[in-house]
Amino acid sequence: MRRLWAPWRLEYILDEKKKGCIFCEKSKESKDVENYILLRGEKCLVMLNAFPYNNGHLMIIPYRHIGFIEDLEEDETREMMKLLSLMTVLLKKVMSPDGFNVGMNLGDVAGAGIMGHLHLHIVPRWKGDCNFMPVLSDTKVIPEALRQTYQKLKESIDGNLGE
Repeated sequence: MRRLWAPWRLEYILDEKKKGCIFCEKSKESKDVENYILLRGEKCLVMLNAFPYNNGHLMIIPYRHIGFIEDLEEDETREMMKLLSLMTVLLKKVMSPDGFNVGMNLGDVAGAGIMGHLHLHIVPRWKGDCNFMPVLSDTKVIPEALRQTYQKLKESIDGNLGE
């Protein structure tokens, strides 16, 4: 059996859990830069993951607090897929990844870190992005500060969508 270790996420795991839903809270705030919200659609928003598995790790999150795919309305599903396509194009343009992992962790046993609020992960991947650092020193190297990644992606979104 192979294992995927993510020791850099320990800070998130051990962090004191707040009551309420962080996605619902952040979606209502007017602090998009501070919350790393790149884009707001009609039904969903796109934000950087503050505890990324890789540089450029994005999440597409419906505004409605729902837990499972079958709870999505048709227009939410359509917008999520449209944003998925748009964000992979954006990430290819700005960051030149070799591929992507795209998916959802539905339920506690599936590894959902934020229970009850469905979200879609987009994780850019590069050949060799899993190197010796996590194995030998329990350290994940994210080569760019979250704020820099946000700025690059946001500038490209604003330039392409005319905001």
